[in-house]
Amino acid sequence: MEWILQLPVLFFSVIFHEFAHGFTAYRRGDDTAYLSGRLTFNPLPHIDPVGTVLLPVACALMHFPTIGWAKPVPVNPYRMRSPRSDMAIVAFSGPLSNLLLCLVSAILFKITYYGFLGAELTSTMLSVLAFSIQINLLLAIFNLIPVYPLDGSNIMLGVLKGRWLELYEKHLPYGMYVILALVFTGLLSRIMQPVLNLALMLISMMISAF
Repeated sequence: MEWILQLPVLFFSVIFHEFAHGFTAYRRGDDTAYLSGRLTFNPLPHIDPVGTVLLPVACALMHFPTIGWAKPVPVNPYRMRSPRSDMAIVAFSGPLSNLLLCLVSAILFKITYYGFLGAELTSTMLSVLAFSIQINLLLAIFNLIPVYPLDGSNIMLGVLKGRWLELYEKHLPYGMYVILALVFTGLLSRIMQPVLNLALMLISMMISAF
């Protein structure tokens, strides 16, 4: 029944991710998300029926790792000061927000570990915070993969220039197929697992030193 505690953490993590995109875009001159009512922590405008509800519940019922996403925040790069570079910053803000949540969760994990809340509540909170650390790392790592339409692709589009940009843009129509191929061949797990293990090791070292 851990999924009952994990789902709210997942919901908040993906909503915070999308809020970060909208807020950063607003700061860079694009108020599309604000005008669309998406610059809010109210979960209702961010809910995607498949990514925020059906997929996480299905994962929980089938005992798969709980994953999901929120409805993408609308962003108009041409309303920003520098469309390509600003869009890269907006894209990076999403994974960065998850890394921030991971850091906050790690600090709270260390504080909770001292057992001020009583044995049973401490055990529950440690489980929730451990999940928050892991899911936010996974969201950050996954979204930084430079394949369209993930955030990493918009970062690359803002960084690459000239011939390198032209070559990179050729994969855009096939990006979703690339992601599906990575998932079904197991390559996605092989790519992400070493990065996740390294990140968890660094987080563990930080918690121990705190």
